[in-house]
Amino acid sequence: MSHVIAVANQKGGVAKTTTVIHIGAALAELERKVLLIDLDPQGHLAEGFGLVSDQLEAEISDVLEGSKTISEIIIPAIRYNLDLAPSNIRLSDMELTLVNLRFREYKLKRALESVIDHYDYILLDCPPSLGLLTVNALIAADSVLIPMASEYYSMLGVSLLINTINTIRREANPNLAIQGIIHTHHKRTIHAREVVQRTKDELGEQIRVFELPINDSTRFAEAAGQGKTVFETAPDIEGAGAYRAIAKEILCHEH
Repeated sequence: MSHVIAVANQKGGVAKTTTVIHIGAALAELERKVLLIDLDPQGHLAEGFGLVSDQLEAEISDVLEGSKTISEIIIPAIRYNLDLAPSNIRLSDMELTLVNLRFREYKLKRALESVIDHYDYILLDCPPSLGLLTVNALIAADSVLIPMASEYYSMLGVSLLINTINTIRREANPNLAIQGIIHTHHKRTIHAREVVQRTKDELGEQIRVFELPINDSTRFAEAAGQGKTVFETAPDIEGAGAYRAIAKEILCHEH
């Protein structure tokens, strides 16, 4: 059975793409077949694997407009057990085009039908907004993973996202669950610890807050600049271990 996980937070700069890449790669290491789909026009998923997104001949906006199937744009074996459906800046125009299409909120869900049985996990990298691309992801997904920076204003953004998830649940996708919250960009400060504790106090009874935060490290940016994961460039940093532990925890709850 395939699991479709939207990695979402309408606030930018919370390490969504880093999370998608590293959870995806960690699940692939655990012998799961994984597809990563970029729904962010910045195209950072492709760049994170050393591809120049603007030079891609085909990407996810071709699928959403109906000119290509998702199989035609997938880059296979970008890493062991890991395939990629990339995006680039053309996707920002696509969001405007989508507004005028029938069944516009269901384009991604329908596109996935042809490949969903080929993968154990499909991870959706959502843009930093609650627009049509994110709504497409939330309707196509069966769960949502929320990366959240360990700072006070991030908490406000997460409650807005949870309201959106509840609306989608009521109106379009009753089985949508929240996989959990991952604290990212975590600094060793009292403020960061207080935010983590407050998140657990306020949301912990309804939503899993993953125990291990992703500590801030320049190694993530350095790895991305080389088109690699930290598993390849700095496997011993705490963040690498935390992403692997979270992937294992996701596997434990996969049924």
